[in-house]
Amino acid sequence: MKENRKSFLPLIMAICVVLGVLIGVFYTSHFSGNRLNIINASSNKLNNLLHVIDDQYVDTVNLNDLVEASIPEILANLDPHSTYVSAEEFSTGDELKGSFSGVGISFVIRDDTLHVQNVIANGPAEKAGIVAGDKIVMVDGKPFTGDDCTNEEAMRRLKGPKGSKVKLGILHYRSKKVENYVVTRDDIVQKSINAAYMIDGHTGYVRIKNFGETTYAEMLVALAKLSTEGVDNLIIDLRDNTGGYLGSAVQIVNEFLPKNRLIVYTEGRKSPREEYRSDGRGSYQTIPLVVLINDVSASASEIFAGAIQDNDRGTVIGRRSFGKGLVQQPIKFNDGSEVRLTIARYYTPSGRCIQKPYTKGDEDAYEQDLIDRYRNGEYFSRDSIKNDGPAYKTLIGRTVYGGGGITPDIFVAEDTSCVTPYYTEAIYSGVIFTFAYNYVDDNRQRLDHFSDITQLASYLRRQGIVERFATYADANGLKRRNLMIKRSYPLLENMLISRIIYNKMDEEALCRYNNTNDKVVDAAKKVFLSGKAFPKK
Repeated sequence: MKENRKSFLPLIMAICVVLGVLIGVFYTSHFSGNRLNIINASSNKLNNLLHVIDDQYVDTVNLNDLVEASIPEILANLDPHSTYVSAEEFSTGDELKGSFSGVGISFVIRDDTLHVQNVIANGPAEKAGIVAGDKIVMVDGKPFTGDDCTNEEAMRRLKGPKGSKVKLGILHYRSKKVENYVVTRDDIVQKSINAAYMIDGHTGYVRIKNFGETTYAEMLVALAKLSTEGVDNLIIDLRDNTGGYLGSAVQIVNEFLPKNRLIVYTEGRKSPREEYRSDGRGSYQTIPLVVLINDVSASASEIFAGAIQDNDRGTVIGRRSFGKGLVQQPIKFNDGSEVRLTIARYYTPSGRCIQKPYTKGDEDAYEQDLIDRYRNGEYFSRDSIKNDGPAYKTLIGRTVYGGGGITPDIFVAEDTSCVTPYYTEAIYSGVIFTFAYNYVDDNRQRLDHFSDITQLASYLRRQGIVERFATYADANGLKRRNLMIKRSYPLLENMLISRIIYNKMDEEALCRYNNTNDKVVDAAKKVFLSGKAFPKK
């Protein structure tokens, strides 16, 4: 009997081991949260392939590099917005964060040299004596020019822990002698609201460039400022705002809606429906409101515009928005990298899915969409907008359409009457921006006399700025085309003046100047004058 028991003992132990493994696999697969586990045959095939390559490939292969290159390719076959962020990219910081630690400058790279464009007031660089127009040619005793001088490398070298020091070799304006400055890094506030001012005696204007961690707090400050200045109507400009944090957009929408209004909801295969509603505590529930959007407005911007439109709370003006309505969840790896995986979709209060159609793996066609809109005439005629999705109803019964993006209540066509190939090349080649920066750099003492935007613009118009640009551009690869220059003269002059104002002053000054001749802003003013900011059925 004892011998029989001994003979079955190995079998019993083997069964226990198998059961233990099965139980472990079950609990690992069902209760692992956001951890990534490789337990199925397909993923094992990938692991096996890497082992085979490492063991038998003809040349030595860096498997880490191979994996880094493969992950984006795998994600690209899911959807256009599931992405991989390497540890190196992740360490450069996130523009949506409220602050980062650095030296406190904005810069441009011209002729393989880092030029200080603006210095943040009371920031570390200003305290050290660095001014706009300076050139940074050395960092920590090492030359920083030529091929090494890139945006990514500049951010890597200039950012760092708060309290740490960096030694900068500076060439001052028209100086040939390098002077050394030691700058102590500090927290640098990143503002996501770059303009908030009274556009006329009754109308306030706020431009939100993204939805970051501090956007809601910035918005409250902006609205309080406008309130003290007698604001009766409000324009919120979301043009070129590519999105950001959902929470920030929801908080700001909440300021304008009565209690228990649906703002947005998300839903996915493994993500149950989650609703975001107003709490009724908003301080601006009755102010006439206009929201401006265009084809670059995406994600959180579309959530904002969609919530205002579907709740009939204000008027949306501009062009159809981008159509980015996929929710990404960050999943971190041990090396500091992360995958941002799509887990759900955004839906407006009426039930519209914001996301425009896409074909899995066809990223080129997805990126081509805005160009196709232009070719199909959508930028010039509301009738060219393809509302292929189903119809939905707003709160008071107005018809809106799904199929991707937010179609504005009032469409404003893009004016291309003065556009020529010369103007287009001047923009896309970057030569117009280089000229504007160099002009400011060469005329700083003269331009310092102007603190008023209108006076500065008037002065620049008297300087033959377009002719100066054409001569500069001709010497830098953009051949002079006199007939095209004549036709595009208003566009060229406006763009040159706006960029010079930006380089000399700041983003709000740029907005103020551009808004003086903006058809979309003019359309918003007309809505307020006619008393039609609140939509009617």
